[in-house]
Amino acid sequence: MDSLYRTKLSTANVVQILLCFGVLTLLLYGFVALIAKLYHLPTATYKSLLATTISPNNGNMGLPIADFALGFPGLERAVIYMIGSSILLFGILPALLKGKGIGYGVRLILKLPLIWAMLAGLALRFLRISLPYGLDTSLEQLGRAAIPVALIILGMQLASTGVSIGSYELLATPLRLFLAPLLSGLVGWYLGLRELDLQVFILQSAMPTAVNSVVLVTEFGGDVAKVAQTVVITTLLSFLTLPLVLTVLSLKLVYKD
Repeated sequence: MDSLYRTKLSTANVVQILLCFGVLTLLLYGFVALIAKLYHLPTATYKSLLATTISPNNGNMGLPIADFALGFPGLERAVIYMIGSSILLFGILPALLKGKGIGYGVRLILKLPLIWAMLAGLALRFLRISLPYGLDTSLEQLGRAAIPVALIILGMQLASTGVSIGSYELLATPLRLFLAPLLSGLVGWYLGLRELDLQVFILQSAMPTAVNSVVLVTEFGGDVAKVAQTVVITTLLSFLTLPLVLTVLSLKLVYKD
């Protein structure tokens, strides 16, 4: 809600970035579903692979990197990508993980607070309503509190399982760190993203698996240990892969619009 309320990008620009994110997510979803069918993956493994593949860490990692590499114009676009990721992570992925049909999924989505927060943020922006009494600052601080909570849950899980690399991690890691940014470049270019918009789209798609995926798998289904280990492994490896992505994109350290 807070990000939608504050953004200065045009509505057309916002819609284009979100559309590209939606198409990318559908392609990744189809790819994971195909792998699950070909290799007869157990349901829990399939759910875990879906969560780790389509859930990039665009908040506490993606936004600072976009700000550092691309400056404020890039950060503003990265925030829109994060909004799409948040809609997916907290609005759609829970229904996919539950897997009880479209009707149940829709009812579950409508029960989640994020959808209503997003609608409220859009309404405030389009109606040009300013929040009184510093409420916008309070909402921003509440939003930031979600990250520490997710990290605590991840730490609790790793304390009991540890970190190891098996066949699942060897499959999940390249899907998140290599396939996702490659597809994002193709999707973004085909759907009309250019220059800074395309650079941000690829960069944000190259982020490691989101910490919040552990929370969702714990609540709605999947192998929590595998997801937690994938979060750690992709995050560590991203310190090698992200500089490569930045080099391929020929990005400057500071972008000036």
